[in-house]
Amino acid sequence: MIGLNHFLLVAAMLFALGLYTVLSRRNAIAILMGVELILNAAALNFVAFRHFVGGGMHGVVFSVFIIVLAAAEAAVALAIVLAIYQNRRDIDARNMDTLQH
Repeated sequence: MIGLNHFLLVAAMLFALGLYTVLSRRNAIAILMGVELILNAAALNFVAFRHFVGGGMHGVVFSVFIIVLAAAEAAVALAIVLAIYQNRRDIDARNMDTLQH
């Protein structure tokens, strides 16, 4: 039987993978994918606690909020990365330390 511990383990692995991706990658798109993994791990925790612990619809509401936040973050961040790529022809995160061209 799959219990709460299994969901928490999967969420911890997602979070660890996302954190590793954010800390180790130089490509801005890969960093954004790592942030998405971290947000998905948080949403999975909310849904798992709601299912196994109970307590109303708060976990589902927070999960939907996280999904909407992730979609908005992806849209805005991708637009920023595309604008930087148009100006610099590079999306290396180490080179994005200044807003001047």
